[in-house]
Amino acid sequence: MDGVHDMGGMHGMGPVNPEDESDPVFHAEWEKRVFAINNAIGPLKIRSIDESRHARERMKPALYLSSSYYQIWLDGLERILSEKGILTVEELAREARPEPITLSTGSKMAPDQVDAFLDKGGYFLREEGKAARFKVGDLVRGRNIHPPGHTRLPSYARGKQGEIVADYGLHVFADSNAHGSEDPQHLYSVRFSSTELWGADGTEGDYIYIDLWDDHLEAIS
Repeated sequence: MDGVHDMGGMHGMGPVNPEDESDPVFHAEWEKRVFAINNAIGPLKIRSIDESRHARERMKPALYLSSSYYQIWLDGLERILSEKGILTVEELAREARPEPITLSTGSKMAPDQVDAFLDKGGYFLREEGKAARFKVGDLVRGRNIHPPGHTRLPSYARGKQGEIVADYGLHVFADSNAHGSEDPQHLYSVRFSSTELWGADGTEGDYIYIDLWDDHLEAIS
């Protein structure tokens, strides 16, 4: 979907100012709880990581731009858990008493399992899926798409020409996975020149490498 979350390559956002290494990881106690809740939900298999991303990018634009990192996480959590029927709007607003939750998927994570779970991470390679339409060295163009759902194709690369420089093999397609279907297909590293993306305002010799799936690309004949 086209939204304020897709701000890569846009003007007016100011510089990226990384925090000092001595700064705390969390700036408030509630941020720790949001981080913990988000990760505790993972083993329950209620939602995929791409569903989570799509939930966050549907935050109201003005609120998104004025929110901190973990405020956006919290908004996405509330949205996805409401949509999955785990929570109700009334419960979140304290207008109704929270009801017990029974899940048929996944299992609760014990405290001593947390570190191993986080170290393991996700696994998105698949053995079967769509045949590759491209190979390393092929010239391709980012499709000019504007889907109402989730997409990992940034707007600044749509309609732009690049070159396949690596094929990572079959991976879960994030755009589909955000809506309940893995649709495995080849994931590539695509190199775009800075001047192709931003014309005369780009810099000769600078390149941007973007990981894109088969369905994000079209062949250049």
